[in-house]
Amino acid sequence: MELPREVWMGPDVLEEIPETCRRLSFGKRGYIIADEVTYNIAGERVKNALSKNNFNMDRTIVSKADMETAELVKEEAKGFDFFLGVGGGTCIDIAKFVSFEKKKPFMSIPTAASHDGISSSRASLKGGVESTSVRAQAPVGVVADTLIVRDSPSRLMSAGCGDMIANRTAVLDWKLARDERGEYYSEYASALSRMSARLVARNAAEINESTEESARKILKALISSGVAMSIAGSSRPASGSEHLFSHALDRIAPEPALHGEQCAVGSLMMMKLHGKDWRSTKEALETVNCPTNAVELGIEPKYIVKALTEAHEIRPDRYTVLRDGIDEDEATELAEETEVI
Repeated sequence: MELPREVWMGPDVLEEIPETCRRLSFGKRGYIIADEVTYNIAGERVKNALSKNNFNMDRTIVSKADMETAELVKEEAKGFDFFLGVGGGTCIDIAKFVSFEKKKPFMSIPTAASHDGISSSRASLKGGVESTSVRAQAPVGVVADTLIVRDSPSRLMSAGCGDMIANRTAVLDWKLARDERGEYYSEYASALSRMSARLVARNAAEINESTEESARKILKALISSGVAMSIAGSSRPASGSEHLFSHALDRIAPEPALHGEQCAVGSLMMMKLHGKDWRSTKEALETVNCPTNAVELGIEPKYIVKALTEAHEIRPDRYTVLRDGIDEDEATELAEETEVI
């Protein structure tokens, strides 16, 4: 199991980073990975704070979470003692992959609550046109400024909520794989994943208010979900048929929506396939302003249907309620019955 040793959440906690790096024995040479927006929001503050405390800092700006970018950063980042991913999924995934390859510690500094990769040991990187979950390492530390997260675009927080609520179907798929294929299943990891989903669903109305406290709640859920994956040793607790559907949409839709949004819509249909109450899931998603249908995703119905028929091909090794796939008629009926199209 790879778990964070320190997690800091609250207003203005970026100021804690220099002392945290000392306690964690990171060394003196640090490398910040951010994009243009997140560097201006938080990266520069982090760099200045560390430089003032006698750390030798450098940084790079990235725009894509793909293997080509990861390899370029790995080649450029020579001689550094630790890495800091400042931003969303792109920056954090590149940082965790490069630090894993370099065998150096890394700190996760999220600027939005849009994904559950904040504390996980998996990185989602594109190899060509498709995203692939690759082995990386969990952060040694997580520092999340709740004021920065609160002020991030509301759509990002809604997507993070969708990603969390979709844990419901991920765990159901994992149980199904245990029962029908004898796959390893962790009660503890699945319980932690379900708890993260419940935390968001039960506090949906409060989270929708976009306060500092609501930012704290969704961050706690996202971090717990990432820890569940670290405990399981795979993305199983938080990635099932709904994620396969999302990855299929990424591949075929001309303009895909956000990852968490697509997973949320996918979870509605997968709950129906599992014979569970998909309407309560829809209500929770609507409360946090997360899309629940093709129109709100901005994706034509034909791509929804096509993604459903192709989702099982994304990861043939991952057994889910989709099993060997569903045909176009079944996919259309499923999407219509759940009001997705």
